Amino acid sequence: MKIEGYALIGDCQSAALVGCDGSIDWLCWPRFDAPACFAALLGTPENGRWKVAPASDAYSIKRRYRKDTLILETDFETAEGAVTLVDFMPVGGTNADLVRIVVGRRGRVRMVSEGVLRFDYGASIPWVSIDDNCLRAIAGPDLVLLCAPAPLVNRDRRTWAEFEVAAGERKAFIMTHGPSHLGDPPRVDPDEALRATEAFWREWTSRCKVRGKWEEAVRRSLITLKALTYAPTGGMVAAPTTSLPEKIGGIRNWDYRFCWLRDATLTLLALMDAGYYDEAKHWREWLVRAVAGSPEQIQIMYGLAGERRLTEMEIPWLPGYEGSAPVRIGNAAAAQLQLDVYGELLDTLYQASKGGLSGHAIAWDLQRALLKHLEKVWVQPDEGIWEIRGAPRHFTYSKVMAWVAFDRGVKMVEQFGVEGPVDEWRKLRDRIHEDVCKNGVSPTRGCFVQSYGSEELDASLLLIPITGFVAADDPRMLATVEAIREDLMVDGLVLRYRTAEAVDGLPPGEGAFLACSFWYVDNLCMQGRWDEAAQMLDRLVGLCNDVGLLAEEYDPVEKRFLGNFPQAFSHLALVSSAMNLGERMKPAEQRAEKKAA
Repeated sequence: MKIEGYALIGDCQSAALVGCDGSIDWLCWPRFDAPACFAALLGTPENGRWKVAPASDAYSIKRRYRKDTLILETDFETAEGAVTLVDFMPVGGTNADLVRIVVGRRGRVRMVSEGVLRFDYGASIPWVSIDDNCLRAIAGPDLVLLCAPAPLVNRDRRTWAEFEVAAGERKAFIMTHGPSHLGDPPRVDPDEALRATEAFWREWTSRCKVRGKWEEAVRRSLITLKALTYAPTGGMVAAPTTSLPEKIGGIRNWDYRFCWLRDATLTLLALMDAGYYDEAKHWREWLVRAVAGSPEQIQIMYGLAGERRLTEMEIPWLPGYEGSAPVRIGNAAAAQLQLDVYGELLDTLYQASKGGLSGHAIAWDLQRALLKHLEKVWVQPDEGIWEIRGAPRHFTYSKVMAWVAFDRGVKMVEQFGVEGPVDEWRKLRDRIHEDVCKNGVSPTRGCFVQSYGSEELDASLLLIPITGFVAADDPRMLATVEAIREDLMVDGLVLRYRTAEAVDGLPPGEGAFLACSFWYVDNLCMQGRWDEAAQMLDRLVGLCNDVGLLAEEYDPVEKRFLGNFPQAFSHLALVSSAMNLGERMKPAEQRAEKKAA
């Protein structure tokens, strides 16, 4: 199944992908980064899945989310009748639960439930026992209990149930995960869980302050971002999946079930501007806890609770999505030097102070320590925002973000009365600005370039005016936007850069990185090109799948999603661009502290 054929359900601690055919092909329990017990997404049904669908293959499908919720409804229409499959994960429970309710709407439909549980990413076959329509599956620390509305049969290491649903009937399946040493987890009441879950999402969504033309897409994006936030800590995962390829059949397959610092400011502003100050505060507090420690050891990403050891390894028994191997868990990029994270962190904490979030006890002392370390390392080459696996370089955007770090340090002193060596920071800020303008601009094209001494372009350069480094109508920025349009735009969408092994140490080829196209929209807004910006945003929103979700990338040739899904970065960028075209808060203007043209 193509990536866009999936929908997300989740409980703000874990998530599952449900195919349009009623098959759950990906589920990690009890956390986003836990080993999957359904891993068919990266292999075959033998690697774990759970499908509920009509027994006959002759049916049509239509699906949607219940309004303003993460409750998925899939309508199956057959010659004999019609049913709706309601899928959701209850929020706030003691254990991790997944509920599937089949509702009869017309006639009588014969249904089949087929489950294949495989713990540890499809590697471990559990010991299964069945008693009174309940299946108990145990493998090491994991226990899953499945309670069904019909007799269960375990055959050929699969669990089956066949049943009929007539108009007006409701039949519920309840799957629950718990630690095996604690015994059977308690069972939830499916109807009560549905009512509580619907109430939770509708109350949360009702606080959204965004209005206007793209309101529906923004609300769906914000629901998705909430679902990707690990409730116990406030950390937001980049995506709930691993190893969905950036090129079908390629090796650009990464684990995104971690929290990146590069999205921090965009995340904070999107949440605050949409009216979600509690979530913004929790995100800020997660950031401070995650990076707390020696400034020399700051990472570009952390685990859901701030874990630092994200060791990367390959899983050879999974063939990969459409044969795109290897499948990876963990992410070695966590150990890279990426100078942009210093600016991202300082900017986030500065924007939090501007936005009125109460101060954090250790935040300013930590910022001072980070700036002191950055004084020594900003001159070094790094791996850059795109986490290249080739030789480090002096990336222009990394240097710009070093400027941002010192600029925000200066502004914290000037605006909030904290103490710091502000004269020294001003001098460093000016020195970095001069260095970038001297070495990060093409002498022939007059535009910013990917790295010092290069003529290559990079879509991260679109963020330069948003940081306030130069104005959006600065001649060098105007030339950059035009050069990106000419060199990196394919079918109206923006590539990150032109991939090549000599550039990033990996074989070439990937789709258009969707966040970059939204950054292009933001630049059009800041240049006052409102009609162009609106047209491009319409195009991008139109790429959402049938339930409003976006992946990391889009293949403009094959017209399909690529990369991990759904992607927080894409949805954050959508929210930001819609706000920049709206009438209320404009994140690009807020961050740059300059009015758009």
